[in-house]
Amino acid sequence: MPYFTKTDLLYNYSWKANQENDNPRVTGFPDNILLDRNEGYEVLYLINQIAQRYNWRPDNRVAGHKVEKMLRAMPGNIRSRKEIFTWIVDNWPKY
Repeated sequence: MPYFTKTDLLYNYSWKANQENDNPRVTGFPDNILLDRNEGYEVLYLINQIAQRYNWRPDNRVAGHKVEKMLRAMPGNIRSRKEIFTWIVDNWPKY
């Protein structure tokens, strides 16, 4: 069971793939290496990957909401999944 679900999200997202080769049922690799911060399935996947990596408590949604807010606040030139993950880890204490 995922840590974070669609109903947990704070913001509204698109739930359709915006790119021709982007499949909403495929997340992470081999899906597009760039994260689209407006696509709900990609945001959910990222939040759940971070939650799993850091063993977040399943009943605490605050950390997932923090990731959502950070995605909105981070510089637009940070686009790859790896860069976004690194930026979130590096800037976690500031938010």
